[in-house]
Amino acid sequence: MAGRGSLAGCCLLLSAVPCLLVPLQLPDGLLACASADPRSPAEGDGARVPGRVPEHVFGLGSVAHMVLGGQKFGSFLAVNLGFGFGVTMGVHVAGNISGAHMNAAVSFTACALGRMSWKKFPVYVLGQFLGSFTAAATIYGLFYTAILHFSGGHLAVTGPTATANIFATYLPDHMTLWWGFLNEVVLTGMLQLCLLAITDKENNPALPGTQALVTGILVVIIGASLGMNTGYAINPSRDLPPRFFTFIAGWGKQVFRAGENWWWVPVVAPIVGAYLGGIVYLVFIGSGIPREPQESEDSAMNEEHRITTLSKTSAHLSVTSHLDPVSRVPANTSSVQPVPPVNGSILLESF
Repeated sequence: MAGRGSLAGCCLLLSAVPCLLVPLQLPDGLLACASADPRSPAEGDGARVPGRVPEHVFGLGSVAHMVLGGQKFGSFLAVNLGFGFGVTMGVHVAGNISGAHMNAAVSFTACALGRMSWKKFPVYVLGQFLGSFTAAATIYGLFYTAILHFSGGHLAVTGPTATANIFATYLPDHMTLWWGFLNEVVLTGMLQLCLLAITDKENNPALPGTQALVTGILVVIIGASLGMNTGYAINPSRDLPPRFFTFIAGWGKQVFRAGENWWWVPVVAPIVGAYLGGIVYLVFIGSGIPREPQESEDSAMNEEHRITTLSKTSAHLSVTSHLDPVSRVPANTSSVQPVPPVNGSILLESF
């Protein structure tokens, strides 16, 4: 008991580490680790662990209320709200730093579709995993006594006093492994498809400044309507790091063996689903949206502006040459300086 109490205290200290490592305040008000080089795209975008913590702290905390407090303190709807608006807060915290990449499956899809460099992917995933692990340690420290009281001092993975499900998802009795895999693929595909729609400026995107809120509402909708079967992990960064934390915190190897070795499904299935969801959007929705040739249109406008300006300059020079054909020169010379002709091949920068 004393050893677990010490572990809980260490977890609270661990949760404070990201804050202790951020003495440098950026101009935009967000915090970055002093060791990060702001000139490095990889570190400048992906190494902000504090940006990943709020989503998981609020989400896992809401699950702890439902598991430990029952209907008096929590509910499945509260879990959906906790994760959904946790995502909203995470987007606000890390949006201008990393584009709020808090989901490894979404980050993978962005790289696979050519929208982000693969060089940033491992840095993003590392930040996501550290943030999620820190959040799990925080929740364990905050709810340590409640966990022991509920479980009678025994950290169980399954059964009526199971508490490992506070931190990670587990396969329910009515689901099979591959049916759960398909479930996670579909849910994450829906997430990715809707995220692309929210951010597609050529479609009907969320209003500027509301993307964080709309994204949070999207997570709430997925959980409230489709989350019963597998707990809708839909994010490898949400499930694997807390599961690893429970492994070292006292729940043991059973966290990886339970549910027909379920642990790998919330890691692989969301990646597959997000990629398929991105393909579906680009092929069946994005390809049907009329895209204006912005670059060619701008080039034509610039060319028209250049010709119009040249015409006005030519006319001005012509009028001046008729009114005052003799250039102002010293008195000892009477030579006339004709105005050079203006032709279409001369650019404005030449004058």
